[in-house]
Amino acid sequence: MKTAFPVIGMHCASCARLIERQLKKTPGVTDASVNYGSETASVEFDPTACNLDSITKSVEAAGYKAAVTTDPKQTPEDIKEAAKKAELVDLKTKVIASGVLSALILLGSFPEWFAGVFAAIPGFYSLLSNPVSLLILSTPVQFWAGKSFYQATWSGLRNRAASMDTLIAVGTTAAYGFSLLTTVFGRQLSAVGFPMVMYYDTAAVIITLILLGRFFEAKAKAHTSDAIKKLLHLQAKTARVVRNGKETDIPIDQVVVGDIIRVRPGEKIPVDGKITDGTSSIDESMVTGESIPVDKKQGDLVIGSTINKTGTFLFVAMKIGSDTLLSQIVKMVSEAQSTRAPIQRLADVVSGYFVPVVLMLAVATFVVWYDFGSPVQGFVNMIAVLIIACPCALGLATPTAIMVGTGKGAERGILIKDASSLETAHKINTIVFDKTGTLTSGKPVVTDIIPFGNTRKNDVLGIASSLEQGSEHSLGEAIGTYAKEHAITRNKVTKFRAIAGHGITGSIHKTSYYFGNRALMKSQDISVGSAEHAMSSLEKEGKTVMLLSANKTILGLIAVADTLKTSAISTVTTLTRLGITVWMITGDNERTAHAVAKSAGITNVLAGVLPQQKAEKITELKRNKRSVVAFAGDGINDAPALAGADVGIAMGTGTDVAIESAGITLLNKDLNSVVSAIKLSKQTLAIIKQNLFWAFAYNVILIPVSSGILYPFTGWLLNPAIAAFAMAASSISVVGNSLRLKGAKI
Repeated sequence: MKTAFPVIGMHCASCARLIERQLKKTPGVTDASVNYGSETASVEFDPTACNLDSITKSVEAAGYKAAVTTDPKQTPEDIKEAAKKAELVDLKTKVIASGVLSALILLGSFPEWFAGVFAAIPGFYSLLSNPVSLLILSTPVQFWAGKSFYQATWSGLRNRAASMDTLIAVGTTAAYGFSLLTTVFGRQLSAVGFPMVMYYDTAAVIITLILLGRFFEAKAKAHTSDAIKKLLHLQAKTARVVRNGKETDIPIDQVVVGDIIRVRPGEKIPVDGKITDGTSSIDESMVTGESIPVDKKQGDLVIGSTINKTGTFLFVAMKIGSDTLLSQIVKMVSEAQSTRAPIQRLADVVSGYFVPVVLMLAVATFVVWYDFGSPVQGFVNMIAVLIIACPCALGLATPTAIMVGTGKGAERGILIKDASSLETAHKINTIVFDKTGTLTSGKPVVTDIIPFGNTRKNDVLGIASSLEQGSEHSLGEAIGTYAKEHAITRNKVTKFRAIAGHGITGSIHKTSYYFGNRALMKSQDISVGSAEHAMSSLEKEGKTVMLLSANKTILGLIAVADTLKTSAISTVTTLTRLGITVWMITGDNERTAHAVAKSAGITNVLAGVLPQQKAEKITELKRNKRSVVAFAGDGINDAPALAGADVGIAMGTGTDVAIESAGITLLNKDLNSVVSAIKLSKQTLAIIKQNLFWAFAYNVILIPVSSGILYPFTGWLLNPAIAAFAMAASSISVVGNSLRLKGAKI
């Protein structure tokens, strides 16, 4: 069994690793993954040996809170949202309070800088510069504003782990503790030659700046989940149900499967269902990304939370609550945001060793400066190393970009199942499209009507559509639909008979007609010579041709084909221009397959492939061409191929099995979304690489600088307060860079 839930209280990548390690130690848990960027834990466990309660306790044992609830009216996201709001309020309060206190401490610590202030307020200097006053002012900052650092450090020690909070707690406590000793035992220490210096300002300013950085980081990270918030806000709040002949508005959570619901113009459709009465035009852009409203009639499916534009209609509720398409989209996006991309492994490995190494470097810095400089310089540089070596930027580099990227995709009707698929998509160099339902509309339509002799075009269509009234064949349905669209009158048919594999026959006004293929005409000794040229030409185009005859004479023919989607040609052209090899796979014969492929601009064709062979063909392409292969399909028989490809792309109009097997799902019918998904992957990976570069560069450059490596050459040392500012800025810059994806053109 698998579950995912938000975790409250994480401050760095080390926190995520600590929780992950604690979860993996829980009896019954088979695997666990904690994502710092999305602040989400994903846990696989054996329900017979473990339950949500024990998982929650494991998270709490690590010093954090699992947002798990059994209240149906409250989702984990609600708990997380409330916690984040409370955290922002708490951080804002502490930043303001510690900021004011730190300003007063700076005034008292460096009176020579603020001579004008002290001159304006007599007695202010003696009050603020007093060591006891500085102790009183800095104590709330250290232990109230900085309380979370100590809590996280203590939790880490109990679990034999260290985090960024450990570095901050050790560094600021050292500065505060040294100052406290100087304040209390100043005379005694001075008598033995110990320097009389205090660092209340250093400890207070560092804590204030780090809290300020966390405040801005929390506000920035809140925007990385905007896509999910938008989706959740789309949900309708009420539904107008028809019960016992009366229409009543009820809360959405009281709707049950089978309810008949009325939707009026301008209203949101409450849940997923099927229209039973009426027609309308529906705006599905918020779910599928398609800007043009879709016409709907009786028997068509409607999606909950989409907007009814014109007509009034009744529909039967088929999916409610967590089963609706919108809920499934929210769940899929949330799960994708909580997964790890392969590129993140490097950052995970580095940050795992980071804090212990930094602690050793800080001690080494103190020892070197103590031996070759002074204890004061050693102390200050040690604190600077502890503060600046923050692995936050490293931990945020990948997950924040993944969150924004998957959210951007969801807004365009591109659902990404996991971070791995998003990362792999940019490497695709071969893509295989299933023909029916993917490249084509999946529904045959009439393409050509050719009359012979004195017969008129409408006569051919009228007779054929009349005969097909009694047929259940999909080709007959296409002819009937075409006749209806062109207002062709149908006549009563007698003596109707379907001839398996050949066609149909029937009588209209005492005249017997035959409508079907060559074999039907041959069985009735009807010559098709007059129609042979036209038939051959149409069949070369991949169309199915049916002949109409009466009294041993061919009256005309009708060609039917499963037409290409309007976006197929432009998609193939763009993919080819990007250097991606395009294939088409189908069970059709060679002639039909090549005719369809040619019209789409595809030269590579796999024809006559049985459903069970599709996955084998994908494997062969991966092996023989050494390619990164994507497969796009929509049917149940496509599921193995979707799962076997490096990236499976399912059409959202397809089956649930196909969608479940794919890494990426396109909710709209526009094949150009395949190109958009690849572009999104490329841009997301570019942002991740930029983030990782700057995160690594920040630490590689500034840790040596903070230890004083430039001092022999420039005489310059890094102030711990500046180190704190640089650390906060690095995290905010990584989140800000990830948010640039929101404006990316895909």
